[in-house]
Amino acid sequence: MEPISSLQAEEARLRSKLANNPFFSSASNLFQFLRWMLISTLTGLVVGSVSTIFNFGLKFAVDFRHAHLWVVLFLPVAGLAIVFLYRFFHYENNAGTDTVINSIHKEAHIPLRMSFLIFVSTILTVLCGGSVGREGAAMQIGGSIGEQIGEKLRFNEKDKKIMLMSGISAAFSALFGTPMAAAFLAMEIASIGIMYYAALVPCIWASLTAYMLAKAFHAPFENLAISSDVTLNLGGSARVILLAVLCAFVSILFCKTMHVIKALYARFFPNPFVRAFTGGVIIILLSLLLRTDDYLGPGMNIIERALHGETAAFAFLLKILFTALTIGAGFKGGEIVPSFFTGATFGCLFAILTGASAPLCAAIGMVSVFCGVTNCPITALLISFELFGFDHAYYYLIAIAVSYMLSGYYSLYHAQTIVYSKFENSYVNRHGE
Repeated sequence: MEPISSLQAEEARLRSKLANNPFFSSASNLFQFLRWMLISTLTGLVVGSVSTIFNFGLKFAVDFRHAHLWVVLFLPVAGLAIVFLYRFFHYENNAGTDTVINSIHKEAHIPLRMSFLIFVSTILTVLCGGSVGREGAAMQIGGSIGEQIGEKLRFNEKDKKIMLMSGISAAFSALFGTPMAAAFLAMEIASIGIMYYAALVPCIWASLTAYMLAKAFHAPFENLAISSDVTLNLGGSARVILLAVLCAFVSILFCKTMHVIKALYARFFPNPFVRAFTGGVIIILLSLLLRTDDYLGPGMNIIERALHGETAAFAFLLKILFTALTIGAGFKGGEIVPSFFTGATFGCLFAILTGASAPLCAAIGMVSVFCGVTNCPITALLISFELFGFDHAYYYLIAIAVSYMLSGYYSLYHAQTIVYSKFENSYVNRHGE
C-alpha cells in the first residue's frame, strides 16, 4: 500500500505545482476557452436551426389564422390534441419553463421529447388562437436540446448546466433576434441576485451563432423601432418613474392572475381533457362577446399599434385574462410576448391619459412589465437597447430599476429563486410567488 500512497502523494504534488505555474494555468484557460467556443458553435447551430424552423412555423400559424379566422373554432379540439400528445409521450406532469429552471438549480434532467412536444403544441396553440408567445417555448426547446448535447458529449453535471443555459440563449436569440439579451437571460433567470458567469462565453457565442444562422435564413424578426424626440429632464424622469411604478403593479397582477386562474382550472376541472376543452370554449366565447380577435395569438401586431399610439382602454387587462385562460387550461406556449403586449398597451394608455410620448411610453411599459414578471433587469435593459435603440437609454434604465424593485418577489415562475433581497443587502433565498 505504501508505494501506491507515495505515487498518489507525488501526483498530488505535481498537480499542485502545475496549478501554480502561470504558463500551465494560462494554457489550461486557453484550452477551456477554445473548448467552449467550439461546443457553443455546435449548440448555436443545432438549437438555432430548430428554433428558426420553429419561428417560420409560428409565422405560418399566425398568418394562416389571420387569413382564416374560422380556425379559432378548433381551439377546444387543439386542447384535446395537446393533452393527448403529452399523455402519449408520458410527459403530462411536466412544469414547462419551471422544469428548465429547476434543471439549472438541481441535478434534474430534461428529456429531449420536451423540445418536440413544446414545438408542436405551441404552433398548434397559436394556429388556433391561443394567447401565448414563443420565447417561453424557446427556453424549453433550447434547454432540452442543449442539455442533450451535453449528455451525448458525456459532460459532467456542472458542464451540462452550462450547455442547458447556452441552449436557452441560442433559442431565444434565433426566435426574437436579440442576441445580447438572449445571452444574459439564461444566466439571469434561474437565480435572482446571482449571475452564472461561468456560462458567459458559451451563452454569448451560442446566442450569436444562432442569431447569425437565423438571419442567414431571413428569419421573421420583429422591427419595433420607435420615433420620439423626448430628451432627458426632471419632468420626464418623474413621469417615467410614475409609469414604472404602475407597471410594477401591472406585472404583479399579471403573475397573480396566471397563478390564480391555473389553480381555479385545476380545482373545477381536474380532468385535463375537460379542462383544455372548456378553456378553448371560454376563449372562443369571450372573443365573440368582444367582437375582436385582438387578444388571440401572440399579438405582435397589437404591440406595433401600441408603439404608434393606438390602443383600446382595457387591452392590457384583457390580454392578461386571455393569456391566463389559455395557459391555465393546458395550452402550450410562452408568457413573455403576452407580457410585452400588456406592457406596451398599458404604456400607450398611460401616454394618452397624461399627454406623454406614446411610442416611448409603450416601449418603457413593454420592458418594465417584462422585468416585473421575470425579475431579469439586465435582460430587460438589453432588450430595450436591441429593440428600440439607445436614444432613451436613461429612461429605460430608470423604469426597469423601479419596476424590478416594486414588483417584489412575484414571478411567472415558481421555480425561480430570489437569492438576495430587493430592498436591503440580505440573503433571502425564496422562490417566486
